[in-house]
Amino acid sequence: MSDHRPRVLSDINALKALAHPLRQELLARLRRHGPATSADLAAEFDEDRGATSYHLRQLARFGFVAEDTERSSGRRKYWRAVPQDMRLPRHPTDPETAAAADELGRQWLASADRDLTTYLSDRQAFGDFTAAAMHSFGGTTLTAEELTRFGEEYIAFLSRWSRDPEQASPGSRHISVVFHAFPTPEHGDAS
Repeated sequence: MSDHRPRVLSDINALKALAHPLRQELLARLRRHGPATSADLAAEFDEDRGATSYHLRQLARFGFVAEDTERSSGRRKYWRAVPQDMRLPRHPTDPETAAAADELGRQWLASADRDLTTYLSDRQAFGDFTAAAMHSFGGTTLTAEELTRFGEEYIAFLSRWSRDPEQASPGSRHISVVFHAFPTPEHGDAS
């Protein structure tokens, strides 16, 4: 994450653009594996090239991806993910923004859950990474202010370990990191 300033996704149009399922997949692919053309992505996702190109342009319009001008030549345009600390708004007052942010949050959680389930269903296929992977469940007691600081320290820590997929060391692979920090509901809190 080269830009350490958080990008709070409070613009309804940006939220809607990002909430499209194929756009989520395209962005995840570019983040994990680096630049690609719309033709490459269309083949990879079994989608129409024109549709893939359109979705990439929409992601670019809102600053989620950008043309990789060093790779592009002529009509062959490469796209790359723009490294950034994207966050959902904490307290959107507009109902439409709140609904779009909730939907995007659900998509992010579902994607993380699919990745974890896939990994856990066949851990041995991941070789040395199986012994290196970590799963932890814990908790602590914090004030709201401390929880905010805790989250910022976590993001700073993750940012220090972020790497461009094209600059990765041999033997590297994308590592999913899922983090949730929220007040634990007491029995009877949700109704």
